[in-house]
Amino acid sequence: MRSSVPITVSNARSPIATMRSPRSNTRSEERTDRRKPMDRRSFVKGTAAAALMAAAPRTLFAKAGADEVARLGTSLTPTGAIKEGSADGLIAPWAGKWNGVPTGLSFAGTGKVQPDPYAGEKPLFSITAQNAAQYAGRLTDGQKAMFEKHPATFRMDIYPCHRDFRFSDALHDNLKKNALEGALTADGEGVTGVFGAPAFPFPKSGLEVIWNAISLPRAYTQRGTMDEAVVYPDGNIAWGGQQWDIYSAAYDPAVPRASFGGESAFVYRTTVKPERNRGEITLVREFWDFGARPSQAWQYIPGTRRVKQVPEIAGDYPLGPGGFHTVDDTGLWAQSPKRYDWELVGKKEIFVPYNNFATEDPAVKYKDLLAKAHLNPQLVRWELHRAWVIRAKLKPGIRHVYSARTLYLDEDGLFPVLADMYDARGALYRMAMQCTSFDYAGLVFQPRVTVYHDLVSGAYMADRLSNEVTDRMRYNEGGRKLDDYSPGELKRRGV
Repeated sequence: MRSSVPITVSNARSPIATMRSPRSNTRSEERTDRRKPMDRRSFVKGTAAAALMAAAPRTLFAKAGADEVARLGTSLTPTGAIKEGSADGLIAPWAGKWNGVPTGLSFAGTGKVQPDPYAGEKPLFSITAQNAAQYAGRLTDGQKAMFEKHPATFRMDIYPCHRDFRFSDALHDNLKKNALEGALTADGEGVTGVFGAPAFPFPKSGLEVIWNAISLPRAYTQRGTMDEAVVYPDGNIAWGGQQWDIYSAAYDPAVPRASFGGESAFVYRTTVKPERNRGEITLVREFWDFGARPSQAWQYIPGTRRVKQVPEIAGDYPLGPGGFHTVDDTGLWAQSPKRYDWELVGKKEIFVPYNNFATEDPAVKYKDLLAKAHLNPQLVRWELHRAWVIRAKLKPGIRHVYSARTLYLDEDGLFPVLADMYDARGALYRMAMQCTSFDYAGLVFQPRVTVYHDLVSGAYMADRLSNEVTDRMRYNEGGRKLDDYSPGELKRRGV
């Protein structure tokens, strides 16, 4: 099957084998940045440039007006989405009737299995390689490429759209305040006046949309273990596993807005597999201003029993078994937006993975979920939703394995759901998808299984697997503060 939009799939050798070390990568970028001509949107260094920056306004874009903010929760949903459904009925009108456990269901608490409120539903129809051209206008280039790469097995079962969940009143109130007070810093690497909600409910640029992904709603504590699996075309699987302890002060109800210091996420990541790396612990501290406060990282290695600070792990530094995806496409996007120019395309109706309760159900074993070329199509729920579409193009002189990306963010939850990544020649290289479901304890749309497809080799990585994990992720348990995430505490944990 050929799609209506030509798709070029790279046959270049995978860059994983030739990936630079994080230290050499960082230094190379710094040298390149110093050679770039100065423009108003660059983060410029030097005496004369510093004087210009000091005289310039701290923020770059205007804030929303009161009349615009008044539309949140009235003519628009509380997050700024369109309330109405689509003309053909495949997108449902926004309901927002549940903030937590759906009516009529029983939930044992965080870390336990979440009952699926839509378990009895059947697909409305299926998209296959044979009929994909009929739906081309609502498919991404990455999805079309999957039908071409795996015409006999890849399938998208389309279910009724549900927009039943909403965030808390406190988050919606913070979103209104962010709309009035939030702004980008002059270099675009940070935000000011933002707390407890995404930064920009009325984004006017691609840069503002990607900052919504960086500041997306999250549980303020996250603890537990998740597995990783790289599935090769011959069926062999390389396994990994990480234990996570994450504190997000921006979403902690115990932190007053007035005293928030810009801390984004403080993270302990402990390797549990493979066995050769078991016990390695990384501490990362990130802030909502990458320019003024770059990410900090320390590592504990059991063999040395010492803690050392490590260079910033950023950009295309490889993660996962075999280095299968990059640091900055964690969750489809993470890290500073500085390496790319961001274009806002607009909103588009797209089939996205949504309400995917089945993909994390412990009754579904890995052998049933992880098919050879992709997740088992019977276990992935697709719905039609509106998504913000942004395109990223690598800035001149910057090195990265991805020369361009297209990202899709759900308009209701403002989180990334799909991404297409392009290699240095501009050929489509990887397609990523993030399954989600609303977490009844975290009170947010929680990323579940995240999949990175290599469209060259046919291998894929499934991240955030929890089906066979006993230490399941737990959310909003509290009991964390910023001081708990320090090099001293890291050493205590490792000993």
